[in-house]
Formats: sequence, structure tokens, C-alpha cells
Amino acid sequence: MAKLKVIVVLPAYNAEKTLRQTVDEIPRDVVDEVLLVDDYSNDKTVELAKSLGLTVYRHEMNKGYGANQKTCYKYALERGADIIVMLHPDYQYDPKLIKPFVYFIENDYFDVMLGSRIRTRQETLAGGMPLYKYIANRFLTLIENLVSGQNLSEWHTGMRAYKRSVLENIDLSKNSDDFVFDTQILFQVIDKGYRVGEIPVPVRYFPGSSTINFAGSVKYGLETVLTAFSYLFRRFKHGSNKK
Repeated sequence: MAKLKVIVVLPAYNAEKTLRQTVDEIPRDVVDEVLLVDDYSNDKTVELAKSLGLTVYRHEMNKGYGANQKTCYKYALERGADIIVMLHPDYQYDPKLIKPFVYFIENDYFDVMLGSRIRTRQETLAGGMPLYKYIANRFLTLIENLVSGQNLSEWHTGMRAYKRSVLENIDLSKNSDDFVFDTQILFQVIDKGYRVGEIPVPVRYFPGSSTINFAGSVKYGLETVLTAFSYLFRRFKHGSNKK
């Protein structure tokens, strides 16, 4: 079987402090290319990324986290990726775990892989996740599972992998340019009937890693609930139209 092309995409914004450490741990025996999209950082993320030999694209203005991912996936597909791994360049997620992500998709067990930071409450909090974020994560994931019929341990991870066909068959332009993009794309994946798998990943919160502030977290939570119930309404309406 011909080797599938694996591209890691890094949606970056002011990632200068953690980029090198993240890139150094990406397993190059599995990954063919690392592509970074910079969302108009005001530090030296772009210069550092180029010095590390990454494929670099830069937004001419700050467009937001969701818009960054849209650009990441657009260029990864154009460059012939068969498997696209999205990894935050803030070193919150262990790049070495890219290998099992690729394995599960390459061997056709799943179409999408998620890295779950929620294995036990003790481990998650010990890894530095603030208590309010842990509680919100659990609450929102419960709602999303109930609405979608899934049983995922975390919907809000920043480490994911997609089979090429998944991203080709989903209309990402409909999604937000903000953080709720992550929720929206998962509902799209589930709505299309794709298989979603997950593996546990360590929790690493530390000074210098990027996080959403409290106000941003509240906005994200409200938008997540709205997305979940919009999905439920569409499914109910579709079911009613079948009768």
C-alpha cells in the first residue's frame, strides 16, 4: 500500500515562545510536511517558522482562530495531504502522539481522531487546566454528546486529525471564524456519518501557552450551546420532513 501523505497544520498566533519546542517533537518519520498559518502575529512567529523549514502562510490581518483553520485545511488539501493533523503550536499537546493518530486513520479504523485531555479529573486538574474550564468542558461535552448521540470524552481539544475526504466533503465556509469553529466542524463530521475516534493526551497548561480568557470562554460556551441546539433542531426538522 502506497504511503499516505501526512501534513501537520499549525494555526498560529504569537507562538514564538513555544513553536520550536512543538516542532522539534513532531515525528518526521510519519509526517511529510509541517504547514504553519500565521494569523497576523505581532511577534517573530513567521521568522522562526521559516528558519525551522516550515511551509508558511500569513494572513494580512488578524482573522480569528476558525479562519486560521480554514486556511490551514485549504492549503493542506492543495498540497496533496491524505491525512491532515491539526496541532496547536503552543505545546499544550504532545506532538509525539501524532503517530497513533495517523495509524488509526491510515488503517481505516476512523475518519477523524481527537486527542482527549479528559481521562480523569485528577490528571486534568494536575496538568493545570483551571477548575472553571474543566467544569465547563464537562458540561458542554455532556450537552454535545446528548444532542449528537456520541459518547466522546472531550469535544474541545486542539489536537485533531482528519482523513482528506472528510475535509473535502464538509463546507467549512459556513463555520465561524472564531473559536466555536471547533464545535461546528465536529457536528458537521457527525452529521455526515464519519467515524470519530479518540485517544488520551496529557494536559499541559503553563505560562506562555495560549488560552482563552474568561470572557472569551463564556462567549465560546454560549456559542457552543447554540450550535448544539441548532444541530438538534435541524435533525428534528429533517426527521419530521421524512414523515
